[in-house]
Amino acid sequence: MLVSAVIGGLLRVGVGQTLLATDAGAQVFGRAAVFHAALMLSGFFGTVIAVERAVAARVRWAFAAPALSGAGALALLAGATGLAAALSLAGAAVFVAVHALLLKRQAMTHTRLLALAAGAWLAGNALFATGRGADAPVWWFVFLVLTVGAERLEMTRFAPRKPAAEPALLGIVAALLAGALLSAWRPAAGGVVYGLALMALGVWFALYDVARRTVRAPGLPRYMALCLLSGYAWLVVGGLAWMGTALGCPGRDMALHALGLGFVFSMVMGHAPVILPAVAKVKLRFGARFYVPVVALQASLALRLFGGAEDAGLKALGSALNAASVALFAAIVVSAIVAARRAARQAPPPKPVDAADAEARLAAALAAARARRGDAPH
Repeated sequence: MLVSAVIGGLLRVGVGQTLLATDAGAQVFGRAAVFHAALMLSGFFGTVIAVERAVAARVRWAFAAPALSGAGALALLAGATGLAAALSLAGAAVFVAVHALLLKRQAMTHTRLLALAAGAWLAGNALFATGRGADAPVWWFVFLVLTVGAERLEMTRFAPRKPAAEPALLGIVAALLAGALLSAWRPAAGGVVYGLALMALGVWFALYDVARRTVRAPGLPRYMALCLLSGYAWLVVGGLAWMGTALGCPGRDMALHALGLGFVFSMVMGHAPVILPAVAKVKLRFGARFYVPVVALQASLALRLFGGAEDAGLKALGSALNAASVALFAAIVVSAIVAARRAARQAPPPKPVDAADAEARLAAALAAARARRGDAPH
């Protein structure tokens, strides 16, 4: 799904047209270009997040959500649009049920936000199923933004915050939902409210996330913090561009990709070294090479959105480098898993302990302890 969505996005900016040379390529990749947003936002991200949540729920039926969503995306590529819409809608409905279960287990701010995010995915898929696919990305982005925000709240819930921080966050979320609802009837007003809410969320997380402090720490914490802070900056840019687009400015590409690539993929790159081992039960060897695709993504996205705003060539080049950054990150994650497994195999096996030797060492340790206390030997 990710590969097809990326290829579809490249085709939309004029890169990789040779893939359309054959009839089969024209059909499959042509559909990937048409349904680029659905494949990426709902198909890929929806399925991945549903897998993570099913693991957290620890009930087998929860895996029906990613199974249905994934099958829906594949059906979309196959040209079965009606079946794809039904499967994706069913997957989102199961996903909402999973969050109802999680909310029953633990009713906290972050679980409530996750439940709202699940409802937003269902709303977007419902719009897509009823032929209003152009309106669906508004809700798909609510799904992704609230999911990321809720997970950051969960990870940092013990960090000290000002008393007004949480009420302010809930007010921003309410404005985001209001903007999404209003966009269906009053696109200009709804888009302005929606964009302002996205900007406010970016500022809120930049102020209250622990990334402001962990960016000064070494190793993985600094890497994660830089990814997070970069993502929050793109969230502000995306909100500003969304608001400008609603007012008639030509900033749709910036709005969509500052959010989808700048914010969401920065979050993915930042959290992957932590979430992937927890979900997939694999070990991952972190290293400085993880910074390479992150820097490449930020630079190529800036080239695409700012340099490519007036130059189609720079836009195409930036888009190709965006895709290369994502591919490089995937390759580095695989190499980090391989490196961790190799290191585990090469580690010397634990030396077997002889029972008599262990008993002798224990006796010596006890004797030394008694000598320090001045006890008489027994």
